[in-house]
This record gives sequence, structure tokens and C-alpha cells, in this order.
Amino acid sequence: MASGRRLRTTVLVALIVALLAVLSLLSVALGALSVPPDQVVRAVLGHPPSRLVDNVIWSVRVPRTLLGLTTGAALGMAGALMQALTRNPLADPGILGVSAGASFAIVLAVGVLGFGSLYGYVWFAFAGALAASVLVFFLGRLGRSGATPVKLAISGVAVTAMLSSLTSAVVLTDQDALDRFRFWSAGTLADRDSGDLMRILPFLAVGAVLALSCAPALNSLALGDDVAASLGRRLGLVRLQGVAAVVLLTGASVAVIGPVVFLGLVVPHIARVLAQYAGIGPDHRWLLPMSAALAPVLLLSADILGRMVVRPSEIQAGVLVAFLGGPFFIALVRRRKLAEV
Repeated sequence: MASGRRLRTTVLVALIVALLAVLSLLSVALGALSVPPDQVVRAVLGHPPSRLVDNVIWSVRVPRTLLGLTTGAALGMAGALMQALTRNPLADPGILGVSAGASFAIVLAVGVLGFGSLYGYVWFAFAGALAASVLVFFLGRLGRSGATPVKLAISGVAVTAMLSSLTSAVVLTDQDALDRFRFWSAGTLADRDSGDLMRILPFLAVGAVLALSCAPALNSLALGDDVAASLGRRLGLVRLQGVAAVVLLTGASVAVIGPVVFLGLVVPHIARVLAQYAGIGPDHRWLLPMSAALAPVLLLSADILGRMVVRPSEIQAGVLVAFLGGPFFIALVRRRKLAEV
């Protein structure tokens, strides 16, 4: 039994790694200028067929692909962490207002306060993400039944709508800011360079370490607060560490690629299904890394598809992720029996 589970786990990990490798290759090769795979390999090995191909690959495609891998992993892990902390299958940084809070704070910092550098406004993203999280949780706790999953989701949608309206009010005062915001707010990997990735990488690394280090405590938390406390878990510290991880992972990602809704919602559920198939079960020591590996698969797939369907123009990756995630969210809400709210 143990050997069969180990074999299924090994096969699953190998398939995910292979899929990421193939998608990374396609992400570097495909676009307005398609580069054959053999030329991509030659350029990576230091023997590009032309200066144009070399410039496209190293200045545009490779940074874009790496950004998709890292921010996708961050948002997937943040979604899995939020669902574990709240014991809410509908939790997601986009649905519970975290991304909207970060977006509003960034627009406020850039459009009103005049911050122009990523290092300047990324701190506002963290503050906005934290403030929105606290507000959604406070609203979700109102009433006799407390913070039920569907109430938290509805509170998140309401806060997201409010913050989106405030964000629009800010950007409408500046036409240039409006043009930039419309592109960024859709969630896109385009027009980013390796410098942007390097600037957010320390925040993503710290957030990932915080998330993975609280995985054993999340397994205890899934059994209920009383059981977790009896096992010696310090619930306040666990939740504080988890919130810090979500804020870092989401805030840094949104600061660069914009809000990508539903990515953190869909991926953890897929990870649970695959973990069940492999015989791992609901172990967050596996679910968090698996969510971090599967989310870039979805994000890169959406980015590649968006480049190809209207070439030489493109559809932002966040639009396609939302298109796929919307029906998934509706199905989950129906399963939670909305009438019971």
C-alpha cells in the first residue's frame, strides 16, 4: 500500500514538473513573433540564430515566463492558505477582497501620492491587502451564525465592489492613469522585465517560507480550534503567521501583474483531488506546494492562449483565468447551499 502511494505521488510530481517545463518552453516560443523550439534551445544555450530572436527571448519572453511561474505559485499558495485558515472552500485573494485592497492602495499611492517606483508602492499593496482582509472578516462575523463560508464570500464580493468603485473614482481623474490602470487591472504578465521580478522576489520568498512553515499547524486547525489548541497549537500565532504570508504573497504579486481573480480559488481544489488520487489526503504539507506548482500551469496556459487567439494583439491572462474560474465559483456556491445563509 505504501509503495503504491509512493509510486502514484512520484508519477504525479513528475507529470506536474513535465507540464511546467512544456508550458515554459511554449511561453518563451509563442507570441506575436513565434520562435521554433530548436531556436529557443539554441538561444538558451548561448547560440541564438539572430540578434532579434535573442532580444525577444531574453528581454521579453524569459522574464514574462519567470514572472508567471513565481506570481502564479504565490497566488496559488495564498488561496490554499486562505481556505485552510478560514476553513472556507470559497476563499481566494480575489474573492475575499485582498487583491482589491492591494489594488486600491496601489492606485492611491501612484495616482494621488505620486509614488512611481515598485519599492515605493508595494508597501501600500501590503497595507491595502491587510486592511481589506480585516474588513471582510469583520463583516463576515456579523450576525448570529458567525463567519460562515458563504457570508465571508458575500462580504468579500461587497468589499471588492466598494474598493473597485473607489479605485475607478481615483483613476478617472487622470486619463494617463486610467489607460495604464485598465491594462494592469485585467491581470497581465506583459510589459514586465527581470528587474520587476527581482524586486518582488524577496517578499514572495518570505511569504512562501511563512506559509510552508505553518502547514503542520493547518492540519491541526482543520480538526477544529478546540482540537488544535489541545494539540498545543497557538491559534493566534498560527493565524497571524498565515495572514502575514497571504499579505506578502498577494500584495507583491498584485503590485506587478495586477489582480488575477479565481486563480487561488480553483487551484487548491484541483490539488486536493490530485492529492486524494495519490493517497496523500488533506495534508497541507503537500497541498501548499502542490497548489504552488499547479497555479503557474493555469496562469501560463491562460497567458499563452491570450497571446495566440488574437495575434498579434493579446488578451490579458487575468481575463481568461476569470472566464474559467467564474463557473467554478458558481458551482461551489451552489454546493454550499446559498439558501442556508
